[in-house]
Amino acid sequence: MSLKGKTIFMSGGSRGIGLAIALRAARDGANIAIAAKTAEPHPKLPGTIYTAAKEIEDAGGKALPTVCDIRDEDNVQAAVDATVAKFGGIDICVNNASAISLTPTALTTMKKYDLMNQVNARGTFLLSKLCQPHLKNSSNPHIMNMAPPLDMNPKWFKNHTAYTMAKYGMSMCTLGMAEEFRPMGIAVNSLWPMTSIDTAAVRNVLGGDSMAKMSRVPDILADAAHIILTSDAKTNTGNFYIDELLLAEHGVTDMAQYAQPGYDGPLAADFFVPEEDLKKSVSNIMQHPGYT
Repeated sequence: MSLKGKTIFMSGGSRGIGLAIALRAARDGANIAIAAKTAEPHPKLPGTIYTAAKEIEDAGGKALPTVCDIRDEDNVQAAVDATVAKFGGIDICVNNASAISLTPTALTTMKKYDLMNQVNARGTFLLSKLCQPHLKNSSNPHIMNMAPPLDMNPKWFKNHTAYTMAKYGMSMCTLGMAEEFRPMGIAVNSLWPMTSIDTAAVRNVLGGDSMAKMSRVPDILADAAHIILTSDAKTNTGNFYIDELLLAEHGVTDMAQYAQPGYDGPLAADFFVPEEDLKKSVSNIMQHPGYT
């Protein structure tokens, strides 16, 4: 149950959920390549690939910050090559980068449509494709997509068809590649949160501080990801995991540790969580606003 010496290639990761997953792996002694665009500080968002690399190394891991636009095939290939040159291979690919615009069809510009599909669906496909030749040489190779279960309830489409298409494109990569890569022993799984997670997207796009307090901290996804990435790749593949349910299956009973400090009110369910999974929760979770 350790990622010591394993090499993770991650899209995004300069902040939020990706950084939390990277830091959990770093505490084991993992190597992490952060492939993201954020080389300079953003006026409204914390973190760059270089601050993330320092945090990873301070936590006990080794880091390779690479400036990479995952929409550009040459960029990604160069980042993959640099990772292999530095660490000798790739054991894990984490497709964490995502773009979001919760707009109805008439208000979704094609620029936003293209961005979401290029980053989410195409980016996941591209990273998985270019990492696959190296993953098949690993003793326990994993691809993990930060993507939701494929729940075809129309309520997930009616308010933001373009965004749902882009996120479900990531999920379809999980579904298809799990079977395609099974003979190579490469596991492909998805991980998704039961509740909203306190990230820059939640604070800046989905509701600010009021939504953030009803959100869990990213550590819950980091702990769930650790379970997936240390599992047997030959037998654990093709799953759409929900963080809380996965942790509960592995004996974690204190979900309050992942709530905002001092907050004990209801939590907001994330998008795309199927009704049957919400019913399994042991926590006080309300339907995501607007999706009752």
